[in-house]
Amino acid sequence: MTDWFFVPAQAPDEDFRIQAAAHQNQLTKPPGSLGRLEASAIALSAMQATATPRVDDALIVIFAGDHGIAARGVSAFPQAVTAEMVRNFARGGAAISVLAKLHGARFEVVNCGTVSVIEPLEGVRDCRVAAGTRDFSREAAMSESQLRAALNIGRDVIARAIVSSKPDIFIAGDMGIANTSSAAALAALLLNEDAAALTGPGTGVSGDALASKRRIIADAVMRYRDICTNSFDVLRSVGGFEIAAMTGAYIHAAQQHIPVLIDGYIATAAALAARALNPSCAQWFIASHQSAEPAHGRMLDALGLKALLQLDMRLGEGSGAAVALPLLKSACALHASMATFASAGVSGG
Repeated sequence: MTDWFFVPAQAPDEDFRIQAAAHQNQLTKPPGSLGRLEASAIALSAMQATATPRVDDALIVIFAGDHGIAARGVSAFPQAVTAEMVRNFARGGAAISVLAKLHGARFEVVNCGTVSVIEPLEGVRDCRVAAGTRDFSREAAMSESQLRAALNIGRDVIARAIVSSKPDIFIAGDMGIANTSSAAALAALLLNEDAAALTGPGTGVSGDALASKRRIIADAVMRYRDICTNSFDVLRSVGGFEIAAMTGAYIHAAQQHIPVLIDGYIATAAALAARALNPSCAQWFIASHQSAEPAHGRMLDALGLKALLQLDMRLGEGSGAAVALPLLKSACALHASMATFASAGVSGG
């Protein structure tokens, strides 16, 4: 039996893409004058198989998990912050909580594997696989069964959401101290590139601490290059529970024909993993912003994506994607409501 995460997603509807492109050329503007807004509306039209795309019903899910490699001093913040931020999300105090409320989005937090047990909180789903991953600089981060469990968490998030109604667009956010180390190792292995060049400051590591972080990740990547035979092994060896859950959510969103608005560095590492496991899902990706993390642009290039925004953000949480959401709303409104040359009686159409 084929694992669910290998089942190909259908391609976006090419007929609606062609119709949307033709419609854009009939609107009262010079062709292409709205730039990326036009391209976004056309892409969404194909993804949603409709002449009137929309992103009013957004699903935003934050996946949280701790990383064993935090013990190596690769983050500027203590590991306790992961659980503390989960509580902050639930109370509405985090950036993404504010933005989700602003946009009227469906919002959920999923605990995939914090070190500490978190008390029941409204809006937080406890799916804890284990008390954090193992330190991938010393051993594989996850067992095979743990990775499957984490991937299934992401699948189930999408499956639950579509019971009531399919969202117009999906945003995954991340929370996990030391997850930039996991993301760097993932990217280096999946892209077969230099780990040190893909490793950035994350929460603000600098100087000798950053040099040490780069050495630790580069050494681990060198070892796993020799023993990982496929993308599943790569994700199991250096991934995180929250990153794997995001990976599963991206794949299942694509399988359910839901556009995916990718956030920053961690989210893009999960997108790389999703594409590696299931190449068909990448057709459903839209890049929201290019973060201040130095290697993020390279990761987007590898996915063939160009970000809508570049605001020097590096928060994670899905915050950059949420900030980009109004741009897509504008693109959809212009596509649906602008007059055509013929309807407006304007020459030149």
